Amino acid sequence: AVAAVLRSGPTGAEVLLIRRAEHEHDPWSGHMAFPGGRFDPSDADLLSTAVRETREEVGLDLAREARLLGPLDLLPAVARGRRVGLTIAPFVFELAEAPELRQNHEVEEVLWAPLTALARGESRGTVSYVHEGQKLELPAWNVDGRLVWGLTYRMLVSLIERVTALR
Repeated sequence: AVAAVLRSGPTGAEVLLIRRAEHEHDPWSGHMAFPGGRFDPSDADLLSTAVRETREEVGLDLAREARLLGPLDLLPAVARGRRVGLTIAPFVFELAEAPELRQNHEVEEVLWAPLTALARGESRGTVSYVHEGQKLELPAWNVDGRLVWGLTYRMLVSLIERVTALR
């Protein structure tokens, strides 16, 4: 489960992204992502997982400091071009104020991405990916020199579609 955390920024809505720390056996190592992680038996449900993981990874207590806006559609996870038997449950939250964030060892970097600009198509591009010897150009966004693609890109598209539908 992951948390798509929104706030009002100087140029419009912004969404919280993390850059995952480098780990040899993690297929998403170093990728841009939403805070989140795997369900733990101590979690009441996947929403609790998203809240717990966000608190652990960036020090943000969503239960106290944010308002749940609702879930996005479940998304099957793909790593290295193959489904991995894992489904991602994204939940959208809104912050009234932007608290100080404290990343843990799982997170290399934390940043706020301009959701409004992404929705307008700014910084849209592609990332080259080789799958089974074939070079593919996959959709991506360049956010301050960091490529957002794959699962996070797909969840952001879903989030933008929902936000746009509300207008």
